[in-house]
Amino acid sequence: MKKDRVNNKLIQVVFSVSTLVVAISGIAFAASPGGEVHNNWLKVDTWKFLNFGILAIGVFLIVRKPVAQFFSSRAKKIEDEIKELELKKEEAQKKLVEYQAKFKNLDQESKQIVEDYVKQGEEAKTRIIAEASAQAEKLEDMAKRNIQQEFKSAKAKLQQEIVEKAMAKAEEVIKASISSEDQDKLVDEYLKKVVA
Repeated sequence: MKKDRVNNKLIQVVFSVSTLVVAISGIAFAASPGGEVHNNWLKVDTWKFLNFGILAIGVFLIVRKPVAQFFSSRAKKIEDEIKELELKKEEAQKKLVEYQAKFKNLDQESKQIVEDYVKQGEEAKTRIIAEASAQAEKLEDMAKRNIQQEFKSAKAKLQQEIVEKAMAKAEEVIKASISSEDQDKLVDEYLKKVVA
């Protein structure tokens, strides 16, 4: 199909150049005074013009194929580049949609993370408060036991002191009220009990 187009164009070019040569020759002939052919024009300019036309046709025939290949390869490259750019555009659009979805998810994920941290913070707060309360109760119980123990210890010491003072007072009273005869009598009674 491309060859037919090229051949048709070639035929059109050759026909156009031939028509142009004939037209210029006719104009040159008609321009000569009195209908005479001006030999200078016919000899020099016509041949130059014909040589130029033949040269142009020859150059066209020689250059036609490489130029056609160049332009067809260039068109193919441009077409390939357009396809490649379209593929890249589709990939970029997919990535854009993906990143937009991630961005939306990122917003939701950040909210979820904040909510999780708040929830963990609340749980830690209640756990810490519960542990502190339990620790405070333990400390209070220990303090109560220590106070009770100290109270018992102080009570025991006080009783011991009272007993010691009472004994000392009783001893004083007994010493003051017992004579040496009473003392001898008590010693004898004690010895009798021990021996018996």
